[in-house]
Amino acid sequence: MAKPFFRLQKFLRRTQFLLFFLTAAYLMTGSLLLLQRARVALPQGPRAPGPLQTLPVAAVALGVGLLDSRALHDPRVSPELLLGVDMLQSPLTRPRPGPRWLRSRNSELRQLRRRWFHHFMSDSQGPPALGPEAPRPAIHSRGTYVGCFSDDGHERTLKGAVFYDLRKMTVSHCQDACAERSYVYAGLEAGAECYCGNRLPATSVGLEECSHECKGEKGSVCGAVDRLSVYRVDELQPGSRKRRTATYRGCFPLPENITHAFPSSLIQANVTVETCSGFCSQKEFPLAILRGWECYCAYPTPQFNLRDAMDSSLCGQDPEAQRLAEYCEVYQTPVQDTRCTDRRFLPNKSKVFVALSSFPGAGNTWARHLIEHATGFYTGSYYFDGTLYNKGFKGEKDHWRSRRTICVKTHESGRREIEMFDSAILLIRNPYRSLVAEFNRKCAGHLGYAADRNWKSKEWPDFVNSYASWWSSHVLDWLKYGKRLLVVHYEELRRSLVPTLREMVAFLNVSVSEERLLCVENNKEGSFRRRGRRSHDPEPFTPEMKDLINGYIRTVDKALRDHNWTGLPREYVPR
Repeated sequence: MAKPFFRLQKFLRRTQFLLFFLTAAYLMTGSLLLLQRARVALPQGPRAPGPLQTLPVAAVALGVGLLDSRALHDPRVSPELLLGVDMLQSPLTRPRPGPRWLRSRNSELRQLRRRWFHHFMSDSQGPPALGPEAPRPAIHSRGTYVGCFSDDGHERTLKGAVFYDLRKMTVSHCQDACAERSYVYAGLEAGAECYCGNRLPATSVGLEECSHECKGEKGSVCGAVDRLSVYRVDELQPGSRKRRTATYRGCFPLPENITHAFPSSLIQANVTVETCSGFCSQKEFPLAILRGWECYCAYPTPQFNLRDAMDSSLCGQDPEAQRLAEYCEVYQTPVQDTRCTDRRFLPNKSKVFVALSSFPGAGNTWARHLIEHATGFYTGSYYFDGTLYNKGFKGEKDHWRSRRTICVKTHESGRREIEMFDSAILLIRNPYRSLVAEFNRKCAGHLGYAADRNWKSKEWPDFVNSYASWWSSHVLDWLKYGKRLLVVHYEELRRSLVPTLREMVAFLNVSVSEERLLCVENNKEGSFRRRGRRSHDPEPFTPEMKDLINGYIRTVDKALRDHNWTGLPREYVPR
């Protein structure tokens, strides 16, 4: 009896020693990793910015006509602008710090703990600065570093294209994206946000206020919270595509008051479409209008809304005859209409929790684009899609129950999920189109098309059998459990965008101007429309699939009528 007991005691002692050894090894390994992280993350002391291949702020402003030479002597111009010039022209000279081993180890560990904590909190608090000295502007970028500008006003400093990238944002990436869209300036904010535009304010802020490094480019400055690191885009990176072409919109009658309808003009002999489009793009106008040798720039307005297109032959005369006629050619420039691009979170939490509900593939993302630009407020999401966030849907990252967004995207159905919302916009699309769109998304992402092998495999029939019933049950559940509904048909939204969108905005209890709605109409496509040739037969449904889907169409049509809504559009009628 004693012998087994002795063996057990010996085993426990060995186990105790083994556990002690493993614990010590674990602690030592963790300490080494933390010290390794400290060597990378802790600042090595102040660094002087390297020689910039740049122009000072004032010089750039003079070059584009935003600031004339008299403004440099104007007492109303902030001295920070001239200070920014000096800081850009001459590097800072500071004494080099002493050896690192002379620093207090305790303070270093305290700083390391703070950085370790902020590493996990940075998603909600914004990226931390690297230390007392800001990262340097990108030395190898093709653009010219202009300076650091404030972006905390009601309107954005750069009002053009917007996109984000939480992991891979670089200065070159932002510059290329803005140059492709014919913008002069590329601005980076908070390490992961890119903004484009053609105009800058006359004054800048101190360079040290832009202190966040780019998420995808260590050591390069990418602004800070409410601060933009702005580069002038001089040329594209090799291999980048240039999208400087203008899109023909049609031939239209001239408005009664040309001076009022067309705020800017250029009269020049032998003016071309490219010349007129470039002139209007630089001034951030979305429309370039040609009438003989006259070039005008404009926005869509109630007096010039681009809905009364004429026969193109009326504008196909020689320039002198066209100038005397009452018609003009209208082209869409590469820049966005900036009257409706500013968006923000709700200043106060919404008292009404609104859903934007649809079956997958029914155009929910496009509807969010329209709502955000019409109301000026971000939309949220029950899910988190990093691709959508990177394309400018900033509410995608916000918690869906924060009530800081104007409405929340959801594909959910079922009583419990529906009754969480006070009201909902129910977006319905033809199930044939919805199924094809969702299958494309699942196989090739938001902008791609499924390959032929996907359509010919067993995957497609299985998808139709399972998802077709979901299309029906989704609508039926929301009709049954929804507290307050607005039913919107995707096809009607495309046909009559402004009236339908006006109804949606009123349902959200937001008042908007007619000019803003026309701006949305001019920017209606957004960034999530599939382009290019489809890689499959446009009618991939078998007779058995059609019988199944048509039965669900009849069921939903009857349910809508029973709840005092108009039935489904005529194109839903079984084929």
